[in-house]
Amino acid sequence: MTTMNLKFALVLLASCLTIPFLAVAVEAAEAAAVPLVQPWRRVPLDADYGGAWVVAGDLDGDGAPEIVSARNVNRNDTHYTSAVAVQRLDGSVLWRWGDPKIGRRTLHHDVACQVYDWDGDGRPEVVLATEGFLVELEGATGRERRRLPLPKDATDCIVFANLSGGKHASDVLVKTRYSQIWAYNHGWKQLWTISMPGGYRTAHQPLPIDLDGDGRDEIMAGYSLLNPDGSVRWTFQSQKVEQGRGHLDCMRVLRRGQRPEDFRLALTLCGANCLAVCDGLGRPVWEIAGHHFESLNIGRICGDVAGPQIAVDIDHRPPGQSPLWVVDENGKRLWEVITPYSRFHGLVDWTGEGTEQVLIAGARSLFDSKGRCIASMAMSQGDSVDIGFVADMTGDGLPDIVLTTDNCPAVYIYENKRGRKPSRPVPSGTGVNFTFY
Repeated sequence: MTTMNLKFALVLLASCLTIPFLAVAVEAAEAAAVPLVQPWRRVPLDADYGGAWVVAGDLDGDGAPEIVSARNVNRNDTHYTSAVAVQRLDGSVLWRWGDPKIGRRTLHHDVACQVYDWDGDGRPEVVLATEGFLVELEGATGRERRRLPLPKDATDCIVFANLSGGKHASDVLVKTRYSQIWAYNHGWKQLWTISMPGGYRTAHQPLPIDLDGDGRDEIMAGYSLLNPDGSVRWTFQSQKVEQGRGHLDCMRVLRRGQRPEDFRLALTLCGANCLAVCDGLGRPVWEIAGHHFESLNIGRICGDVAGPQIAVDIDHRPPGQSPLWVVDENGKRLWEVITPYSRFHGLVDWTGEGTEQVLIAGARSLFDSKGRCIASMAMSQGDSVDIGFVADMTGDGLPDIVLTTDNCPAVYIYENKRGRKPSRPVPSGTGVNFTFY
């Protein structure tokens, strides 16, 4: 082990300690033995057009995903996409779009730029929201196919959904930062709009989910679930906190069911400081109050615990004191790990054992079912992590680890060589409706 790697291992000892719900002790020798995973690729991002928002997909049909990075203009927390660079995994530029003279590389929120096969012809497009317009770009060339008018400030994010009951999710949702959502079909006919659903602010990214099995998506717009026609179906009411102090940060499906009442939905309540689970009728099942819970992953992390588990970070904590919890489906906390920053995380079967390990980007590390650090991602000296996620970047159907840097912007890809293929096919790249929430 080199001096630099030993130094990094000792940093892990200080920053990746699991605190004692399971009383895990990490010894220096154990920390030094943590495997250091070398990157499969390091792709420097385009200096002029690229930005910190990164999505990916096979845009030119060659079987390998391209990296799409975007810049954004921000005005008092209202923002729009200003420039895009599409790069192959060897770093070469496939195409560029936009104005590189405006906007910022840095990231404070999701950016309205997605990779999706909107028209269902088997070839994905890049769809983005710029000032006043939704722009549809041909994936292989960057040629502008359509420029569609948007309501003022409806550039916060883009979500594709199936509101019409067709074979393909060809409807799209756009929104302002916190107040109003619009739904359009592929022909750009407005289907509906809603302001302050249920009397509360919107979520960062609305979540489509077909709760009743009729082939049309309901939309979790914030604290309210909307019917496919945009009417409010129900509004969640916390039993523990004043939810109006904030908004819904994230919602994920914890458990699916045959009937809406059999579903379990996990929610994080920003500002109200709560992690909650409700059923598909909006009724609270359990709540944990008192912390600024942020992003959610749902999976099988602890193989000896029944049911799915929740990985959730706690944000707005002092530097270097950033927790991530793993909680079972009944609200029991199984373990906690403290890292320098736990905000961006994902789940991946890295070991082939049939369970998922927790990637925490800020720690550049993977954690097992007991919260022990089992692998660390190597980076070039001087690079530091910005964000991280899990996506199939090698085309073998296995999710890989992707980390981006904030100082000299680049994308690091770590190939998953031992994991077990998921039961459902994994899309090449980041897939539809990518979000950091």
